[in-house]
Amino acid sequence: MHGAESRRVVVLGIDPGIANTGFGVVARRGGRLVALDGGVATTRADAPTEARLAALFARVEELVDLHRPDALAMEALYFGQNVRSAFAVGQARGVVLLAAGRRAVPCRDYTPQQVKGAVCGSGRAPKEQVTRMVQVLLGLPGPPAPDHAADALAVAICHANHAPLHEAMAAAEPAVAR
Repeated sequence: MHGAESRRVVVLGIDPGIANTGFGVVARRGGRLVALDGGVATTRADAPTEARLAALFARVEELVDLHRPDALAMEALYFGQNVRSAFAVGQARGVVLLAAGRRAVPCRDYTPQQVKGAVCGSGRAPKEQVTRMVQVLLGLPGPPAPDHAADALAVAICHANHAPLHEAMAAAEPAVAR
């Protein structure tokens, strides 16, 4: 089991949006999490939707090629009051999934409550607390900014903390099926 603990696991976290897509890359080295990259891919509001989606797709492919993540974690689509916004986020999610699929990177969704719970211990934590905990968990000198990047790092942390459980369950599945 010691070999599995020392294996480096890289997670690309995504906070999807058509105007601003946050990304954060987190690695687990032994028992410690470190940030490798983070930022926001932006598109111009006056550009046609197809051009914005193409730009987002290209940026996610660049990130996957650069960091070679073991997994991509994304915040699950939340249908709030604004259906138009939800459709735009859905389109952004689609191109992110396509970019990951073309590189055979497994993807997993997490609800905002799951992300907050994994980072703060409570699914009802305020945004400021999530940002502070991302800073602490990754040993960053200051709070990650902007918000979309901080959210993407939080999603990556969530997956990095859940990945050992997912792997154990997947390994046990064939034995249970027999």
